[in-house]
Amino acid sequence: MNKLKKEIDEAFRCYYKPLCLYAMHYLHDIDLVEDVVQDCFAELWGRMNAEKTVSSVKSYLYMMVRNSCLDTLKKDNQIDFNLSPSDLADIIPDEEAEERSLIEARLWTAIDSLPEKCREVFLLSKRDGLKYKEIADKLNISAKTVENQVAKAMKILKEGAIKIYNFFFG
Repeated sequence: MNKLKKEIDEAFRCYYKPLCLYAMHYLHDIDLVEDVVQDCFAELWGRMNAEKTVSSVKSYLYMMVRNSCLDTLKKDNQIDFNLSPSDLADIIPDEEAEERSLIEARLWTAIDSLPEKCREVFLLSKRDGLKYKEIADKLNISAKTVENQVAKAMKILKEGAIKIYNFFFG
């Protein structure tokens, strides 16, 4: 039982964020996404607890999340079964969505690790699209401080990306 708990904990730590980002490509509702992903982990726990084999936890989880998302869309009548293949041209393949979700999760993990003020300024600038002056007014700091904090965040994120690249390809 202890080994099983460690396996599930490790899978949750590695795949929860990427699976949520993957599910967002289907559902576009964070509360619904988190419910789907958590239900999939509970189902995985039950399957492994019943000593049923899962050859690849990652693949199994992505398949479960995808199927659960599609089931949710069907149940809520959000899938138009009259679509032609050309209507689906802008939908990305599952493999690409999975890769994007992993990259997005790594990026958010890196952003989460920024110093608190630096992260706040960076997100106001890059995520919310505020101008430096607007951020400065909102946080009661100078525009130069905002500029320095954004530059610091970009430097930290770039250095982190270089380390990851060198780890895999260096």
